[in-house]
Amino acid sequence: MSESYIDPYKYQHSYADELADLVTPIKPTVIYQPHLQVVNHALWEALGLPIQWQDNDTFMQQLFGSESLLTQHSVAQKYGGHQFGHWNPQLGDGRGLLLCEIVDNQGQRQDLHLKGAGPTPYSRHADGRAVLRSTIREYLASEALFHLGIPTSRALCLISSNEPVYREQQEKAAMLIRTAPSHLRFGHFEYFYHDREPGVAADIATPKLQQLMDYTLAYHFPQCVDCQNPHLAMLTQIIADTARLIAHWQVVGFNHGVMNTDNMSIHGITFDYGPYAFFDDFEPHYVCNKSDHQGRYRFSQQPSIGLWNLNALAQAFRPFVTTEDITDALDTFEPILVEHYHHLMLKRFGLTETTDTALAMMTLFMKLLQSPKRDYHISFRQLAGHLDWDSLTLLRNEYVDIGLFDEWLAAFKAEVALQEVDFTTLQSRISLANPHTVLRNHHAQAVIEAAEQGDFSLFHAYLEILKNPFDATTKIDRFAAPPSIGDKGIALSCSS
Repeated sequence: MSESYIDPYKYQHSYADELADLVTPIKPTVIYQPHLQVVNHALWEALGLPIQWQDNDTFMQQLFGSESLLTQHSVAQKYGGHQFGHWNPQLGDGRGLLLCEIVDNQGQRQDLHLKGAGPTPYSRHADGRAVLRSTIREYLASEALFHLGIPTSRALCLISSNEPVYREQQEKAAMLIRTAPSHLRFGHFEYFYHDREPGVAADIATPKLQQLMDYTLAYHFPQCVDCQNPHLAMLTQIIADTARLIAHWQVVGFNHGVMNTDNMSIHGITFDYGPYAFFDDFEPHYVCNKSDHQGRYRFSQQPSIGLWNLNALAQAFRPFVTTEDITDALDTFEPILVEHYHHLMLKRFGLTETTDTALAMMTLFMKLLQSPKRDYHISFRQLAGHLDWDSLTLLRNEYVDIGLFDEWLAAFKAEVALQEVDFTTLQSRISLANPHTVLRNHHAQAVIEAAEQGDFSLFHAYLEILKNPFDATTKIDRFAAPPSIGDKGIALSCSS
């Protein structure tokens, strides 16, 4: 078979076909002077997409042509969501379109979703565009988290343009195609649960909710179909996946910023990147979203918000699962999150056993990072690269509270001895668990400013570093260095 052959059956549209009552068919709106600026070649290959589509003119024909495989059945999805704790049924794909679904080289189903596609019926009088700034930030963050081993949607490609859009100021529009197992959000289930005729009991499934549940079980949770209660099994899996995801965030110091239920994926992946941030100094109550005036989505609040959101989602399961079973399922969230958090955090110290003494040692170190606040990522990375305990002990000179450092170090040494880990193995484990480089907002801003002037060289340089976060041998020091005092703790708005 010719390498240029394109199999039309690879591009499926099960959501658009089987849930036609839940979507609006619509094509992307042509953007002014589009350019296929960035391609995620590794992901492109893993998805088995045609290499010839990486030609700019060919790709634009696929995006905007009348009979293209990518967009001939594109749809905007309808959903609702709790935004900052308040129910809003007037949501949906206001600037994004589900293009199609494909099966990747591993046999896994993946959505292709176009962000910045133009107006849809759910745009609420907005232009339906994304700006270059936000697409760059999503591309960088999704790849950074992926290469840190954190579940996430991923960026397939970025399309720049010369179309002006207006936010706080005039900017350039851009598009992003991202992939995910699906784009089903907590808000999908909430909307089709609450969208019922007056007087219909809460434990009765609406026809559309029934359709959505059946589809989700068949395509995304087939392992639950033969369980005694498939819906309970699915809810339990969503709870567990969400708990493990948020544990990952807490370990790496990632603040999502806008954990509305319409930004939460049923697959337990990081989804809908807005004013996110990895904090710089260890700040448990860090708020990266300057629009979050009450600090609802601050870093320390993410676990409890995750559970709050799962409670909101669980309401949609009331027609299928008893209240007692829902409560029991939700009660698993905290122990799963805590167990996973402890496991991941102790890996950063080169330890594998979650003992009481190990947890006490970990608590001492976190206390050490707060007195006064220290750069979170560098402090952990400094535990690597030592030849012996004497070398590691020299770190005490960098801490203000030397007494507390000595107390922590004694506890650390005792735990390492208790778990019978030799120093060389310990150092190897620490190096593999603590990234040399994480995504920092001040670097992202420098990348954006260069790209807005047409220079993407800094974008590519930073991206390559983020794709190898644990490798200290190929680093550019400027990307690993901490920010200046003035650049620390940058907070961003939701404007995109």
